[in-house]
Amino acid sequence: MKLKNNKSRLTPLQATFRNTPRIVALLDTFLLYFSSLGLLAFLYDIGFEHLQPDYIYLHYFYHFYFLVVLGCVGFRMAVMFKDGTKRPSLIFEGLLLTFMVLVLVARLILSNQVTQASSLLHFFDSEHPIHFIIFYVFFIELSKKTLLFYRGNLHPAQMFVLSFMFLIAVGTFLLLLPQATYEEISFIDALFTATSAVCVTGLITLDTATAFTPAGKVIILILIQVGGLGIMTFASFFGIFFQGSSLKSSLFMKDWLNEDNLGQITRTLFKIVTFTLGFELAGALLLYWVLQDIPVNVLPDKFSFSLFHAISAFCNAGFSTLSLGLYDPLIRFNYPVQLIIAGLVIMGGLGFPIVFNLVRFVRYKALAQVHKLNPQTPLKHTPRLLNVNTLLGLITTLLLLFLGSVIYYLLEMNNTLAGQSPWGKLVGSFFGAVTPRTAGFNTVNLAALTAPTVLLYLLLMWIGASPASVGGGIKTTTFALAILNIISLAKGKDRVEVFGREIEQESVYKAFAIILLSLLVIGAAVFLVTFFDPHLGLSAVAFECFSAFSTVGLTLGITPLLSTPSKVVVIITMFLGRVGTLTLIVSLLRKVASLRYRYPKETIIIT
Repeated sequence: MKLKNNKSRLTPLQATFRNTPRIVALLDTFLLYFSSLGLLAFLYDIGFEHLQPDYIYLHYFYHFYFLVVLGCVGFRMAVMFKDGTKRPSLIFEGLLLTFMVLVLVARLILSNQVTQASSLLHFFDSEHPIHFIIFYVFFIELSKKTLLFYRGNLHPAQMFVLSFMFLIAVGTFLLLLPQATYEEISFIDALFTATSAVCVTGLITLDTATAFTPAGKVIILILIQVGGLGIMTFASFFGIFFQGSSLKSSLFMKDWLNEDNLGQITRTLFKIVTFTLGFELAGALLLYWVLQDIPVNVLPDKFSFSLFHAISAFCNAGFSTLSLGLYDPLIRFNYPVQLIIAGLVIMGGLGFPIVFNLVRFVRYKALAQVHKLNPQTPLKHTPRLLNVNTLLGLITTLLLLFLGSVIYYLLEMNNTLAGQSPWGKLVGSFFGAVTPRTAGFNTVNLAALTAPTVLLYLLLMWIGASPASVGGGIKTTTFALAILNIISLAKGKDRVEVFGREIEQESVYKAFAIILLSLLVIGAAVFLVTFFDPHLGLSAVAFECFSAFSTVGLTLGITPLLSTPSKVVVIITMFLGRVGTLTLIVSLLRKVASLRYRYPKETIIIT
């Protein structure tokens, strides 16, 4: 009875703090929906043309949004501090609260009009910090909810496919905004561009340089970045960053990241994102440095140009803000730019598992050298640092680059490379071998390529990049496994062996399934496009479909000439090439848990 009386004497504030988890959850939900409303207002603000009354209403809404968020975030932090609640996002919420208080105080002090609300609105109109606040709040609150997706019953393959479909839908909506393009864009062109950006392909039906406004180019760049790494990679990264990880989320991300050790999932995820962003920034700075000789009146915003092409190159997207791409006279003979972009393309297409394995190998060798000079330095012996996947992917990549460069040089030295210096021909040949492997950039007129070079491009596009990378194609390890299996069969072996290791039969089965499915999809695409557009040449259509499936982006010039049905076919081909036909089939079919029986064996006549 006494305990009951004590509870009845609690003040409303004390009662509130006793329900901290519920209050915090309600505020989280409210801020998520409220920040979503703010994001819609922002999209309406930048995406449409407005009359003067619209600006007034938007200013008042921004003012109201600022004050509500300030009050909610401040109250939520007070409740959590009083209760001693801790979570990873708390420091970012504190930074947000500090920033908002500084914005408010600084503006009021500068204006000396504390009681006049329009002073704050004027600050919003001139500096637009509210736009940053809207994105920041929405980003934090949405990131806290991303890990909830893993609690459902969806298969990881289904989640992977649906995430790309969702991102394409959002990108299409954003590109349809009136302020994203200089002239009205059709739905099919918006869908085509969004799919090409999300699938990091680079095929375009509209000139990126002239059709899209700076806002439209930013939208395309964001779609390339998020599509290159995968929206679920970003969502998982920020979800863990703001909320923390769970066993369920680790199990989901295991297949995406190709990481068998569940304890290393979070670390691997952080390494992927930080490596990508760091390498892109380094590439952008290098491009900015080598472009300094170009006059300002010719290329006014060099850093934006450098950043766009660095991200596009590392993600193997092939988008450019120049109408002629890298064939533009500004870049066509700028060989340092071409080498930097080629380096970004190779690193992006090498695959994160291979890159991280190589980093461990180099670090171990460096420590071994230090240990030789100073035996007192501890060194743990680690055998076979380079695994079979790294060796296969790396050797295949180097062979394709070397043979592709040599063959391209021999075929094109007196054709598309004619008139260039000896150094220019070497760089052009190397770039010509790099770009078909899902990059999509070109420094020569592709329509003038010889027929053997076109066939070489088809092979390089079909093979593509390495697994677990931002590139497409059937992948280098798939091609290598197929060759090794053929050699094993020719030698009479009943298994595939390489580098002192036996390859699992499941990997061999997957390799041949991927090869067969890729040829079926490309064949169907070629058939349909030639059916809908019979006036287009077969070689140009085949080149287009190989490029679409392998998410390369190279074209012989027929992309803008495609009819609407053909565009739909190419859109589907790009999507299947990015998510993987086998992944899509796995997401649609129910997986068999185990087979507890065996039928009598039969021999099938093959040859």
